[in-house]
Amino acid sequence: MRIKTITTFFMTIAVASTVALAADAPINTLTDQEKADGWQLLFNGQNIDNWKASENQGTFTVKDGILIVHGKRSHLFYAGDVNKADFINFHLSVDVLTKPKANSGLYFHTAYQQRGWPAAGYEFQVNNTHSDPKKTAGLYGISDNFKAPVEDDEWFNYEIILKGKDMESKINGKTITTYSEPADKTNDGKPGRYLSHGTFAIQGHDPHSIVHFRNIKVKVLP
Repeated sequence: MRIKTITTFFMTIAVASTVALAADAPINTLTDQEKADGWQLLFNGQNIDNWKASENQGTFTVKDGILIVHGKRSHLFYAGDVNKADFINFHLSVDVLTKPKANSGLYFHTAYQQRGWPAAGYEFQVNNTHSDPKKTAGLYGISDNFKAPVEDDEWFNYEIILKGKDMESKINGKTITTYSEPADKTNDGKPGRYLSHGTFAIQGHDPHSIVHFRNIKVKVLP
């Protein structure tokens, strides 16, 4: 019995050490392997100089390497040098933490606009406990997900992969939503929900929503 107790004790210490190491791991950086694989950072963890906020700029702040989204409706559009802020096929990876009843979203193939909800591109939802029934990792209004895949107050990895007409969202490595845009769908010269090309945007939904982001990185795909 004593041997089992000692073994359990050391197993607990080992697990705790692993968790501590994970918590202390550098954020907003790329490993040599990631660089070799073509990953590029979109957020430096220090400021949002490479981004452009719309109507309520105070909704977006940076603290301790984390992009904090909290305030009136606003959208933060990537406007940096990576691929000249114009993406077609890509693999986006973001770490996200939602506070209770928070709502946000990740837009792609979009374009900067000063006011309102982005008219161009698609949005993958960020919402685990907000009253909106459309939950995290659903393609908003197109292929929705109605069951939150993760809990609030926990960091999770959110991936969006786009190849041609095919879209996929993953949470912590698990595929949640797949959708293929119809081949004959076009914009007819007007912005809207269709695939073309464009930048990314992070949504500030309302003053009661608090969402944290870090490790925002992309791999441009052929």
